Amino acid sequence: MKYALLAILLSATAFAQTGTSKTGSASSVAPSAPIPVDQQDQNKAKTLLDQTIQALGGKAYLNIQEVSQEGRTYSFHLGQPTSAGLLFWRFYKYPDKDRIELTKKRDVVEIFNGEKGAEITYKGVRPMDTKELTDYLRRQKYALDVILRKWLNEPGVGLFYDGPSVADQQAVEKVTIMNAHNQAVTLYIDSNTHLPVKKSFSWRDPTDKERNVEEEGYDNYRPANGIMTPFVVTRYYNGDMSNQRFLTVVVYNKEASDSMFNVEPSQPPPGASRK
Repeated sequence: MKYALLAILLSATAFAQTGTSKTGSASSVAPSAPIPVDQQDQNKAKTLLDQTIQALGGKAYLNIQEVSQEGRTYSFHLGQPTSAGLLFWRFYKYPDKDRIELTKKRDVVEIFNGEKGAEITYKGVRPMDTKELTDYLRRQKYALDVILRKWLNEPGVGLFYDGPSVADQQAVEKVTIMNAHNQAVTLYIDSNTHLPVKKSFSWRDPTDKERNVEEEGYDNYRPANGIMTPFVVTRYYNGDMSNQRFLTVVVYNKEASDSMFNVEPSQPPPGASRK
């Protein structure tokens, strides 16, 4: 009965439109078709992501080539701290070069360059531990700047608006981005500032086949060289805090030398290249 009534209503509507068009009292142009819900969600997601990029600094954010950071880093195991924290200096060159100098003397250095990694201590240079390198490369693949600057420009990317939610006691809107390789990441975007509050992605361990969830929270945003920057970054692994960094200095596009990211044994002593 419901569908019969709908058919009668549509027929009557069509007759009325035809009759009025002949008398010239109404337009003969049919109304445009409604936008499908999926397309509406995609448009909403794209709008939110555009707003996020603008909130982060717009063109200045998209043109970041290098980042220099100073601060203190804390490590955790199953949510419990494993140290009193270490001073660190970080030099990052988009998209795949990273150098982290640890301790007050800056005598422990971790370097990542493409798919390679190395650790430098007073004993010299050694290849990065396989698990540590694998973990880093996985996180880097889902890094926020890679998502916003690389994934969004790749063919086959899918955008999904997941609706309003709450993250870290803030009202947010959720957007999921999926690339052509079926890798997905969910961003929690502040409903007022449009700045990222949290990022989440999951992966399945090839050994035990268990699904793991990694998250990264962003807090205490402040402008640095015209770019809104989170000065507190917290990582979670399966719901437990795994690392937290408090930044004290952030400088963009400082022109770091490529030699700082050399992972070969010819590296200079730790700290020698920071000037």
